[in-house]
Amino acid sequence: MLTLLSPAKKLDTEIVPTIIPPTEPQFLKHTEILAKEAKKLSVQDLQDLMKLSDNLAQLNADRFKGFVLNGRSNSAKPAALSFNGNVYEGLDAGAWSKPTMQYAQSHLRILSGLYGVLRPMDSIQPYRLEMGRKLKTARGSNLYQFWGNTIAEALMENMKSHKEKAILNLASNEYFKSVDKKALCAPVLEVKFLNVKDGNARNLMYYAKRARGLMARWVMEKQINKAANLQGFNLDSYKFSKNKSSDNLLVFSRKQPPPKN
Repeated sequence: MLTLLSPAKKLDTEIVPTIIPPTEPQFLKHTEILAKEAKKLSVQDLQDLMKLSDNLAQLNADRFKGFVLNGRSNSAKPAALSFNGNVYEGLDAGAWSKPTMQYAQSHLRILSGLYGVLRPMDSIQPYRLEMGRKLKTARGSNLYQFWGNTIAEALMENMKSHKEKAILNLASNEYFKSVDKKALCAPVLEVKFLNVKDGNARNLMYYAKRARGLMARWVMEKQINKAANLQGFNLDSYKFSKNKSSDNLLVFSRKQPPPKN
């Protein structure tokens, strides 16, 4: 079983020690094509493309101008340790044991607009390029057209050695749209996290993002390899809601916690 995540917009550039050797992303040749196109963009172009502030547009223009092609960058860092935000707070990959990280290398994938598909320890350079952006290339007018069925075929290849071939989708809709479902020969399991307050069960984005990371971490630490065992997820007081779930949708709910100060 393969678990999917999407990246956060914010990157943590601090260099941290790693417990297993970093690996090389699978689709660097594709990444180089996109990076070359992004290098041509002005600060204003990037601001318009990604709806960025002046400072963030300048930062990302500098990043793409300094992006190393056909070589290893000193700023490169493992993917699972590169992003922060609610999902990656829940994932907490920096605290994983060596066996957990080794398992995640073959069972966790991060979808990326620039890199396509990443393993947790794949080295990436700092960047920002969301999957839904309309960056024009010879392959089309946006990143969905650029990646085509490449990502889906890679996921199927990654699952060849797995006993149960299923995909646990913890990525956002924007990123999962990059997976050509026609090229998938495996069931996709969706997850919903509900918070109950005053009798109302709501899917709140802040809590849902963190819960996605928590579930991915739990799957890697417990080395869950059967879809049926996912019902046991219970971090942060979430419990499986059998009456709200179906074969391809797992629903977990809990009492909504009070807001943090």
